[in-house]
Amino acid sequence: MTAKGNRGRFISLEGGEGAGKSTQVKALAMALRERGLEVIETREPGGSEGAELIRGLLLDGPEERWGAEAEALLFAAARSDHVEKTIRPALEAGRWILSDRFIDSSLAYQGGAGGLGIEAVREINAFGIGDDFPDRSLVLVLDEGAERARARDTSGSDRIGGRDAAYHHKVELAFRLIAAEEPERVKLIDASGEPADVTRRLLDAIQDLLP
Repeated sequence: MTAKGNRGRFISLEGGEGAGKSTQVKALAMALRERGLEVIETREPGGSEGAELIRGLLLDGPEERWGAEAEALLFAAARSDHVEKTIRPALEAGRWILSDRFIDSSLAYQGGAGGLGIEAVREINAFGIGDDFPDRSLVLVLDEGAERARARDTSGSDRIGGRDAAYHHKVELAFRLIAAEEPERVKLIDASGEPADVTRRLLDAIQDLLP
């Protein structure tokens, strides 16, 4: 069901490495389709032809490939193309967008953990995305013990996911700070337990957006 004449909804799933975002994007999309909604699944970095090319530049290669500022700018460039080519047209057509990461990941990773500052990274992205922030950003979080165990298990990951546990702990703290600053848009979701239970928590967090 496409909401003709009405703008669609934009939901992003956020969180640290291994929190289950990719699994929950698929599960939440299925749950929304069962309610008759037309849903597009996408991801960041990526989601459009140009953004997918930038994805390879960002995630492959050695850690020292990019400095913090260049990394943030590349994410912002990929996001701008993603919005222009995929997200904005879908929303204008009344479709729902579910994205595996969006701007809040840049705020947490490059802004918080990377030391650039959350507001500085927000400003970098403002030119490229305009007003196209998610209607709701759902941040999957684990308790501190599970977070430490997950952060240690990053060998063989991409150049960002493979950073040390201290970096990933800063990412978690930054997500919590963002949620505290924007409680209406950004919701923390307990990612522990069975996947179906997590999906129900996600649905509960967007009940007010459902038609």
